[in-house]
Amino acid sequence: MFLFIIPAWLPLLLLLSVLLVMMKKVIESKKQHPPGPPGLPLIGNMHQLDALVHQSLWQMSKKYGPVIRLKLGSVSLVVVSSAETARQILKVHDIETCSRPKLLATGIFSYNYLDIGFTPFGEYWKEVRRISVHELFSNSRVQSFRYIREEEVALLVRSISESSASNSPVDLTEKLFFLTSDVIRRVAFGGNFEKNKCEKGGFQREINETMTIIGSFAASDFFPYVGWIVARLTGLKGRLQKSVQALDAFLQETIDKYEGHNVEEGNEDLIDVLLKIEKQHKEQGSATLTRTHIKAILMDVYVGAIGTSQITMVWALSELMRNPRVLKKVQAEIRDVIGNKGKVNEDDVEKLEYLTMVVKETWRLHPPAPLLAPREVMSQFEVNGYKIYPKTRIHVNVWAIGRDPKIWKEPEEFLPERFAGSPIDFKGQHFELLPFGGGRRICPGSNMANTLLQLTLANLLYRFDWMLPERLSKEDINMDEAPGITLQKKTHLVLVPVAHV
Repeated sequence: MFLFIIPAWLPLLLLLSVLLVMMKKVIESKKQHPPGPPGLPLIGNMHQLDALVHQSLWQMSKKYGPVIRLKLGSVSLVVVSSAETARQILKVHDIETCSRPKLLATGIFSYNYLDIGFTPFGEYWKEVRRISVHELFSNSRVQSFRYIREEEVALLVRSISESSASNSPVDLTEKLFFLTSDVIRRVAFGGNFEKNKCEKGGFQREINETMTIIGSFAASDFFPYVGWIVARLTGLKGRLQKSVQALDAFLQETIDKYEGHNVEEGNEDLIDVLLKIEKQHKEQGSATLTRTHIKAILMDVYVGAIGTSQITMVWALSELMRNPRVLKKVQAEIRDVIGNKGKVNEDDVEKLEYLTMVVKETWRLHPPAPLLAPREVMSQFEVNGYKIYPKTRIHVNVWAIGRDPKIWKEPEEFLPERFAGSPIDFKGQHFELLPFGGGRRICPGSNMANTLLQLTLANLLYRFDWMLPERLSKEDINMDEAPGITLQKKTHLVLVPVAHV
């Protein structure tokens, strides 16, 4: 019988080997994750984000690179900040990242708020997307509303002309908000939505309240097990529910007026189109599009279209006032092309090449959504050699891409000429410029928004010369950004219009 004597050092060697293997796995695991700033227990990196989150993330990307990973409460977040990494997310890995996380708003709303934009990926989203692209925002549908855009812009010009007669300052932030609101109101609701209700605080007040809440910090989005308690204690949940109920009542009252409503094909507003599709679905035995879904889509159209158009117009006019050379050049182009016609119509806009460059440059520096709405990863993939795991939220920092010195020469300067002869457009295929996003989640109303904002800017620059209020210089124009999910200018733009003869 043999006796085996185990050396005293053998268990120690085995333990050391196990530790080395574990350390190797930990190191390899860290290498697989994107880099990012160290966080604190429980809250992660929340304390490192300022009110202007996109700017905080931009500063982090300068240190850690174009792909960074953060922890916000229990949520893993990856932010990409270069055109190439945006291309990988929005094109190469679009299918793996085209879902949405469930946030506070979607949990409280009686229907899926911002239905097109925030519905998780699935068969229902595909159908709503199809309806949006082929029925609501097709080129023919957008063209059918041309008379509404031209009528409302003419009313705006007339209103400003009254102020110019008395050299009175005009709050363009407010004027342009009501212009876009009135256009979308007529496009979506036709004559069945009472304008005075919108302007006297009802519908519009609740819209503003809802957007303020959604743009604020919601603990339940990052601490799902206890966040709902915070939402109740702070009153956030109650405020949002109240706004939702009020908006739902407004929309229901408007849709009810369409009962028995017949309209010729080609003259329908968006509710006409949606109710027709709802009827077709019922006849086919499908419940894909219901009355609550219709209200959600209308909210998406109303909020989304107002934001993108009005925001861009305010920033564009602000930049033009700060850059007299550009202002003079774009006005010369418009007045040379239009001559003595008295107004700019949509056919004329297509001839205004420098105006298009001005709009693109405005989008580069002031994208309507500085961070594209969060995507949620459905299956694992890699970006720049880093592994991105399911349930991770992904943001594309469009604001940072617009200031990337590797792409743009003198990125902080307003230079529309950089787009001369450039193929870069806003339709989601050029990842250097993504004002409406890209991939499956690109905004379906981008063509409508662009048409309205270029028509409006062209008429304002054609009909008026613009001056700053007395005792102000271009250096006094406040270009600070307001916090929120859209990139609003912090202060209103107030200018004095001078009628151009």
